[in-house]
Amino acid sequence: MKILIFTFSAACLALAVPFAAAADKPTDPQIAHIAYSAGVIDVEAAKLALTKTKNADVKAFAESMQKDHEAVNDMALALVKKLNVTPEDNATSQALAKAAEEKRAELGKLDGAAFDKAYIDNEVAYHKQVNGALETLLIPSAQNGELKGLLETGLKLFQGHQQHAEHVAAGLK
Repeated sequence: MKILIFTFSAACLALAVPFAAAADKPTDPQIAHIAYSAGVIDVEAAKLALTKTKNADVKAFAESMQKDHEAVNDMALALVKKLNVTPEDNATSQALAKAAEEKRAELGKLDGAAFDKAYIDNEVAYHKQVNGALETLLIPSAQNGELKGLLETGLKLFQGHQQHAEHVAAGLK
């Protein structure tokens, strides 16, 4: 149990660092890259979960994450193409990718109920962090109205993801 609590705390800390690095108001191209990167990270986590879980609720959650985040990322790509904006890689996107790679490696070593719990706990923490960053940094910093609108739509969807993850987590206890 102590290991799970430590792992969960470390995951929260790892996620907090990338968004703290974004404290300097990001530009729209940087915001587009951060948002897209966050979506890719959750798609990759969902793909891992789908290869490892035997739990029907975890599987349904992972399928939903993959489908929803791929759809939002498709909308984001269409928007940046329409606006003729090139997403700009940045320290926040890089830190998110690094933390996610480490978390996937950690999750990849787990199986069964231990994997399911760690995956869902990470999804709760990750969505809390991303939702907080959307609310307090990315949406307020966005200059383009269409980008801001897409981020606001994403926030509503991702708040639902967080609630779904919390519901699944409660069922795993």
